Amino acid sequence: MQRMAIKLENVGIAVRDLEATIAFFTDLGLTVVGRDTVSGEWTDTAVGLDGNHANIAMLQTPDGHGRLELFEYIHPEAIESTPTRPNEIGMHRVAFSVDDIDKALEIAARHGCRPLRGVATYEDIYKLTYVRGPSGIIVMLAEELKKS
Repeated sequence: MQRMAIKLENVGIAVRDLEATIAFFTDLGLTVVGRDTVSGEWTDTAVGLDGNHANIAMLQTPDGHGRLELFEYIHPEAIESTPTRPNEIGMHRVAFSVDDIDKALEIAARHGCRPLRGVATYEDIYKLTYVRGPSGIIVMLAEELKKS
């Protein structure tokens, strides 16, 4: 059986405050590569939500391989939910490799974001932590200890 070509395009995240979320991720090193306001029949159909109207921003990692699409709903009104926990079924987290986890945590702290528990070391390979980011997003930060 021949497989079709597939690649990950982006991870989409609905946020409470688009500007605050952009500030958090750009301070960590991502770049805004596009912004728009979307609405109309095409977006209603694609998303499956009548009256869909949102401000969006596409952010990209410095290597150009990872992208986040952030959207802040104008209509219908966004639905607040309890932030997910690491063991809940569904969208779990977004993860980033960083050169310096301590510096990344300083940046996160400036945005009021702290680790869920602390920084762990995995088999002398990675230092890593989960941070509760803007809009309750769980963000994993990992620093490779043995740089190749």
